[in-house]
Amino acid sequence: MKTRDVLFTGLMLFSLFFGAGNLIFPPYLGMEAGTAVWPAILGFIVTGVGLPLLSVAAVAFAKDGIRSLGSAVHPLFSFCFSLAVYLAIGPFFGIPRAASVAYEIGAKPFFPGSGSLAMWLFTGLFFALVYWLSLNPSKLVDRIGQLLTPMLLLSIAVLCITGLIRLDDPQAVPAEKYASAPFVKGMLEGYLTMDTIAALAFGIVVIHALRDRGVDRPTLQAKATIQAGMIAGLGLALVYAGIAIIGARMAGAGSFANGAELLSYVSSLLFGNGGKLLLGVIVALACLTTAVGLVAACAQYFQALTPTVSYRTYVIVLTVFSFLMSNLGLNALIAVSVPVLTMLYPLAIVLVALSFFHRFYRGSAKVYGVALLFTGVFSLYDGLKTIGLETAWLEPLLSWAPLFSVGLGWVVPALIGAAIGLMIDRPSATKRKHAA
Repeated sequence: MKTRDVLFTGLMLFSLFFGAGNLIFPPYLGMEAGTAVWPAILGFIVTGVGLPLLSVAAVAFAKDGIRSLGSAVHPLFSFCFSLAVYLAIGPFFGIPRAASVAYEIGAKPFFPGSGSLAMWLFTGLFFALVYWLSLNPSKLVDRIGQLLTPMLLLSIAVLCITGLIRLDDPQAVPAEKYASAPFVKGMLEGYLTMDTIAALAFGIVVIHALRDRGVDRPTLQAKATIQAGMIAGLGLALVYAGIAIIGARMAGAGSFANGAELLSYVSSLLFGNGGKLLLGVIVALACLTTAVGLVAACAQYFQALTPTVSYRTYVIVLTVFSFLMSNLGLNALIAVSVPVLTMLYPLAIVLVALSFFHRFYRGSAKVYGVALLFTGVFSLYDGLKTIGLETAWLEPLLSWAPLFSVGLGWVVPALIGAAIGLMIDRPSATKRKHAA
């Protein structure tokens, strides 16, 4: 594997990760963190970059990616969990959201007062490009890593460098939630990017790209995938830091509802009417590359489940279905999908974490099973609460867990579950050892 190929594979992975959500979170964090922006963004990078890279590494060492990871628990769990992940990050939320966000931020400002016809036309063109780019996965590195990613990075660099030069640093006081423990708060914000789930799919896209370049040995695939992940992670960390600092320097400029409004204001402030065009290019490229990666990953997954159906057929089905879903509107997509992602995300983190200690407990299904069971109770509660269902009666049973109030109540129970599973499995492990 040539260094050049690893570099462009890493750039491709960067673009697959870097969607509109990744662009919007850090500047708003910077604005609220103020003078505490550095510890806050470092915490954000730990979970917003570190956890996805761990997922990529876990997939690199697994034969069939997420399905192999899930098989450590049970084949049925593997099927149900992987299917839920791919449907959630794919046609039911991730892919249509990319088109919706691209329209709302990148196109709608240029067509004020336009009706639904403009959105149908924009998303139609968007998914036509997604279809063309996804049709040949062997060319993803060439089309995304060598072409679209440099364009995306150049656009972001222009925005960040200009902002750092021209914007003053008012040293604003941190908002209340960042006044104490900004590093921990930043970690919680990075946790909400949901990139750890997407990494379970993108890791397979990277491995397929490596195979198409003649890298057939699993050890070399794992090494190259991890190297590509490190390149992507470095790019993400630099971009997050740059736009977070810009957000911190805008703390005294007024009130903004979200990072999208903040970036739109900054772009117009720095470049006038051209700023809208610059931001539109950044958002469109970020959403397009993420959608392409998700379509390719989902099509490869479903084809592996049903080899008689071609990859091309799945690409067509995914793009058409996502096109229709995207026109339901961003708010409707978020309302339906966020509870599902809230339930899946902790399970994905625990599954990835346990995979790195697989040899320590000889891959015991009991360790996986009990840890995920305990995690699932808390993630189910968080998901039901997100939907708006009555969950107050559960709080006395679950509120004992540390970090429960911030949505991380599953962490300690997961560790307890793994320890219980290890104790349950110990007699069986001893028998297996003596039998050997």
